[in-house]
Amino acid sequence: MNKFKLGLAAIIIFLSSCTNAQNGTTANQNNTTVAFRLFPTQNMWTFIKLNTRNGQMWQVQFDVKGSDRFESDLSLISLVNKENESNDRFALYSTQNIYNFILLDQVDGRTWQVQWSMDVKNRAVVPIKQY
Repeated sequence: MNKFKLGLAAIIIFLSSCTNAQNGTTANQNNTTVAFRLFPTQNMWTFIKLNTRNGQMWQVQFDVKGSDRFESDLSLISLVNKENESNDRFALYSTQNIYNFILLDQVDGRTWQVQWSMDVKNRAVVPIKQY
């Protein structure tokens, strides 16, 4: 019975994150005065934590047993000068690719392709050229 309850809880969490991932927000992301937000990926165990002030990101993983919880760097490069930082300047948008997001600077319109991965060498944040 314990496995059934655990499986049911996992399914509920997964379905909830899938629904929220479609519109790029979660219930806690309605407050526009926050510096950090969590964005669900299509992997039920993985989120991207975004510093909305400067574009820095971390990959966050949780688990139910506790042996695979971690937070690791995705990009520690600030994309704006300290004096230009402001809450909710940066936002992440999901794509059809499970590993890719689009990062948007909502002030000047710059964009980056963000790729998360369990393998550190496959993680990337690449500017998207404007033509």
